[in-house]
Amino acid sequence: MTAASARFDDEQGALIVSGVWQVDAASALPQLAGKSVRILDGTGVTQLDTNGAWLLLAAACPQPDDPLPELRGFQPQHLSMFKLVAPHRAATAAQPGPRSEGVLALTGRGSIAVWGHVVGLLDFVGRLSIELMALLPRPGRWRWREFGAQVRTVFVGAIPIVIGMLFLLGVVFAYLLGSQAQQYGANIFVVDGLLLAILREISPVIVAVLVAGRTGAAITAQLGTMKVTEEIDAITTLGLSPLAVLVIPRILALLLALPLLVFIGDIAGMAGGMLVTQQQLDISYYMFLDRVADVLNLKTLLVGLGKAPVFAIFIALIACRMGLTVTRDARSVGAHTTSTVVQSLVAIIILNAMFAIMFVKLGI
Repeated sequence: MTAASARFDDEQGALIVSGVWQVDAASALPQLAGKSVRILDGTGVTQLDTNGAWLLLAAACPQPDDPLPELRGFQPQHLSMFKLVAPHRAATAAQPGPRSEGVLALTGRGSIAVWGHVVGLLDFVGRLSIELMALLPRPGRWRWREFGAQVRTVFVGAIPIVIGMLFLLGVVFAYLLGSQAQQYGANIFVVDGLLLAILREISPVIVAVLVAGRTGAAITAQLGTMKVTEEIDAITTLGLSPLAVLVIPRILALLLALPLLVFIGDIAGMAGGMLVTQQQLDISYYMFLDRVADVLNLKTLLVGLGKAPVFAIFIALIACRMGLTVTRDARSVGAHTTSTVVQSLVAIIILNAMFAIMFVKLGI
């Protein structure tokens, strides 16, 4: 077989080719920058496939709107290759780069995305409410075993990280308060500030964030994987509701587990603060607990614990909805899992701000 070769005739504007033109013949093409190819002469071509025809047309007319050259000397079977390739040569043309969007376009696109999430969540809540109404008169259809398994996963598995995080936050917060209180001789009031901060804000918010990142992401990944592997379709085929089998037990488990985790976080945070005040401010454990008994009231405790069920509902709804809307590919599972964490964190911050404003207005 003769190797592919090519030369350009400036007088005729002809690209003269010969030999075998297949996929590995690209190196035989001469430099044609700034030259107009009017004739493509293939008198000496012995073999030609679609790859070779594509290479020759791309060299002769690199732009989609360039006129096709006159084909000379090609055998009939070679001409058929050009007929196959010619209609599709525009597909390889350089595509324009992505157009940069202005602030207004980005704002509009973001607003549409947020509105889509809101509408989707409301639709999900509506369907879930209908399912709950159907289950209430028939307690035998409740999935208690699944509920127990989810409680173990959500609650028991999260206890160590909640204790560790809140203990360290109690240590840090007590150090910060103590360094300022020492300047004014108000060491004992560190207990007051620590108690209010841990119980009202730090413990419920931090525990909710931990649960959103740990459990919320896990729920979305679980349901998304079940969607990809068609397990949810199998549940539906059996005449069961995925909401009743998969979603409601997870929501109830989070509703039960999150307040308990917040309470454990309260104790861990106060323990960390008590350790620091004893070391830094010479406040004994007895004095610390005595001050806690004087300052602590039911209202302060319930403010933090009351936030937990609301956080739990939103985390569970977002996680379950995102898991059930996964498409049938692994990339979608990852994207929806990330979206669950982001949406949950935003919801926690917004809800906490609303609680703060409401409590101030109510004088709580």
